[in-house]
Amino acid sequence: MTKKYSIAVLPGDGTGPEVVAEGVKVINAAAEKFGFAVDYKYFDWGGDRYLETGNVLPDDAGEQLKQHDAVFLGAIGHPDVKPGILEKGILLKLRFELDQYINLRPVKLYPGVETPLAGKTPEDIDYVVVRENTGGLYTGIGGFTMKGTENEVACQSMVYNRAQVERCLRFAFEQVYKRHSADNPWKGLSEEDVKAGKIGQLTLCGKTNVLTYVFDLWERVFYEVAADYPEVKTDYTHVDATCMWMVKNPEWFDVIVTCNMFGDIITDLGAMTQGGMGIAAGGNINPNGVSMFEPIGGSAPKYTGMNVINPLAAISSTAMMLDFLGESEAAAAIEKAVMYVTGEKLDSMGAGRMGYSTTEVGDLVVENL
Repeated sequence: MTKKYSIAVLPGDGTGPEVVAEGVKVINAAAEKFGFAVDYKYFDWGGDRYLETGNVLPDDAGEQLKQHDAVFLGAIGHPDVKPGILEKGILLKLRFELDQYINLRPVKLYPGVETPLAGKTPEDIDYVVVRENTGGLYTGIGGFTMKGTENEVACQSMVYNRAQVERCLRFAFEQVYKRHSADNPWKGLSEEDVKAGKIGQLTLCGKTNVLTYVFDLWERVFYEVAADYPEVKTDYTHVDATCMWMVKNPEWFDVIVTCNMFGDIITDLGAMTQGGMGIAAGGNINPNGVSMFEPIGGSAPKYTGMNVINPLAAISSTAMMLDFLGESEAAAAIEKAVMYVTGEKLDSMGAGRMGYSTTEVGDLVVENL
């Protein structure tokens, strides 16, 4: 019996619908090739709907999405809507309601893609950032006093409980296992690590020297959980040092795990090292529920309708989605096709000059599945 998946599609704003269309095109081709079926339900949640109705999301948005196996998101952001309304009202609200407590960002330099890091190759830039996605500063705990006066005070607190920290760390340790499959068991490890039976490395990115309460908790739980994963090498770096090494020695990293705010920052840095927002994909993950996958770039409204936006980040996010749905063979084929297209077909990914239209790039991926 053919396996069938139900995908909720949120094309969103600006160029979001254009890249989503290419992602759906690739999913359909993969489904036909690998023997599964997909049903789509489209939702018009975004800036245009907000401007027409005054409502960001329906009250039962989360419940509607729970009826599906996964969510495919294009982009959120409208030039006529004040910043923060859509981002908090759609992105953060859905992450919290669906308990998508992991933001997963692969940082991988594909063949043919330019990186601003001199001398670095695809062998050097290939790691994953696991960002805690529903806690910390983004929960909005805080407020104002005496707002609008010269004595105004603004406060926003980074708050974590142990359960939030531990489940994020366990997911990150499992990612190390997942990355080091039998055909590549010693990637990035020293000879000493191999002899010690280590299979990969998890780096905790924090700020224990200043944020002495929150990251005391993170660090203690990190090493306690590490006892359950003795094969995994562990490391710790301050967030500022992490940024330096991501630029100078990205090959040192395998999996990085960090808090919500730091993860938000370092993943954009990582995206630029892998060639820019047009190539970077991400997922908001609930390992036991509904996850949402998206290109990490914005809606780029000034390019709407021009058929010039790079869709490869959206296409790569569909590979992540299929992998989490259990269609690992199809996911691997999509990534392999993307790598062929970047390496053999496109002119200059780093400079944003594809040499093909948005739809033509999608066609190239389909042709090379």
